[in-house]
Amino acid sequence: MSNRRRAAVSPVLSLTARRFADGVRSAAGRQSEQHTFLPMTSVATADMPSEGTEPPEVDAGDIETVDDDHFTEESVAIVTGGGSGIGRATAIALAYNDLTVVATDVDEAGLAETVERAGECDVADNLETVAANLVDEDEIASMVGAAAELGDLRYVCNIAGLQHIDPIEEFPTEKWDLMHDVMLRAPFLVAKHAIPHIRETDDGVGAIGNMASIHGHIATQDKIAYISAKFGLRGLTKCIAAEGEGTLRSFSISTGYVKTPLVTDQIPDTAEERGISEQEVVEEVMLGESRVKEMMEPVDVANLFTFGLSQRGRHLNGGDLTWDGGHISTY
Repeated sequence: MSNRRRAAVSPVLSLTARRFADGVRSAAGRQSEQHTFLPMTSVATADMPSEGTEPPEVDAGDIETVDDDHFTEESVAIVTGGGSGIGRATAIALAYNDLTVVATDVDEAGLAETVERAGECDVADNLETVAANLVDEDEIASMVGAAAELGDLRYVCNIAGLQHIDPIEEFPTEKWDLMHDVMLRAPFLVAKHAIPHIRETDDGVGAIGNMASIHGHIATQDKIAYISAKFGLRGLTKCIAAEGEGTLRSFSISTGYVKTPLVTDQIPDTAEERGISEQEVVEEVMLGESRVKEMMEPVDVANLFTFGLSQRGRHLNGGDLTWDGGHISTY
């Protein structure tokens, strides 16, 4: 990996940040659709108590690097949900691959921590942060514009999201609306505003990666908003690919349960809703159908984004990287 670093710039480009009214701290925050890093020495397994699934921190030694002519400081990547979990891991991994990265989130404290973690991996100079609320198109447009001012905007990783668990007849309509705003409408809007900038680069080469899920392939109980949004996100991915003319690609990534705040925070709620213990949630609900009895590390997902954005993934267009431990394809 190149050791080149840009001249120091302000670590935070601050746009208006508004908290969600219902107390969700982040479009990719503590209750969000993120999935967080797990060192290889501490993998969450089915026989591990639920308190052993606390999200760990990123380690530069786990980040994969790719040799790509476009992976330079002149190329810019946007990562939504950059304040925690997979978003944080992906922002750091792309910065480690010499890209200029704009991490965005409504959680300014989370973004500040991402900058701190990036510093521990010696890539803080390649990382910018923009606080923005993904339910507001004006803020999305401003965030994309700020990213485009830093260089050639080529890449987008739509990762932000959140979770709510309830059966259909009890599911709050306002939660449905919020989840679809963050996990389906926002990726559309980020793509809408980013695509013109990608097309304006010298060769029009770029890629948009979307964080899907096994729940964009199969359904389970009590997650109707999450599941329907993820199915829709895979459709959005294919639409972007259909209009990308080959040089602008799009792909999605579908994982099983990854060790993140979103996953660990839903264990107690799932246990209460199903009337089972938290240990049974981990063993039976999360890992029961997976042939690989451990949760992924968020840095593993970040590495998939790196591969998908790079020219190594140039034939990945409209498709899905399904990294699920055999959950979907076996029984």
